Amino acid sequence: MLISLILAHPNPGSFNHAIAARARDTLLGLGHTVIAHDLHAEGFDPILPHGEIPRDAALDPVVAQHCDELAAADGIIIVHPNWWGQPPAILKGWVDRVIRPGVAYEFLEDDAGDGVPHGLLRARAAVVLNTSNTPQARELSVFGDPLEALWHNCIFDLCGVAEFHRRMYSCVVVSSLEERRAWLDDVAQTVARAFPPDPSHGTQESLT
Repeated sequence: MLISLILAHPNPGSFNHAIAARARDTLLGLGHTVIAHDLHAEGFDPILPHGEIPRDAALDPVVAQHCDELAAADGIIIVHPNWWGQPPAILKGWVDRVIRPGVAYEFLEDDAGDGVPHGLLRARAAVVLNTSNTPQARELSVFGDPLEALWHNCIFDLCGVAEFHRRMYSCVVVSSLEERRAWLDDVAQTVARAFPPDPSHGTQESLT
C-alpha cells in the first residue's frame, strides 16, 4: 500500500517527530511504501491565495505534488500536537490548500441543496496521532475533543475515508521515558492495525 505521512511540528527533536519516525518504520517493516512530508522542515507555505480557490485553478507545483500524492494514497497518517484545540497553523494551511475540490471531494450536480460533498479520496483508512499537555478526561469533559470532530467528522468522513483511527498521547510535558516508550509501542500497534502487512509491495520509502 502507498501511505501518505504528514508531520507538523517545528521542533525536529519533538516527540511528534519520534511518533512519525515510529509510524514510518512500522509501515516500511510491513511492506508498505511511504511518502513522508515534514511540513516545517520543507517550509510548506500554508497561505491559500485567492486564485487557488477555484476547482480548476492552476496550482503551485509543490501544492500540486501534495494533491497528487494524497489522491493516490491508499492510506493517510497525520501527526501533530494539540495547540488550542487545533492543528498547528502550517497543517491547517495544508488542509486548506491540499484537501481541495476535485482532489478530496466534489459537489454533485444533482445535489438537493444539502451541501454534503461526495468524497473522492481512495484511501481506505486514516490515522491521526496527536500529543497534548491536557489530561484526557479534561479534554473530553471541558473541551469536547475538537480534534476528533475536525479530523473524523469534518475532513476524512466527508472525503470518503471509511476507516478512521486516532490516538492522543498526554500529558507529554510531565511524561516519563517509560511512558513515551510505551506510547511509541502503541503508535506501532495502531499503525499495524490500520495497515496490515502488504505482501504485494516491497519495502520502499520516498521522502520529499
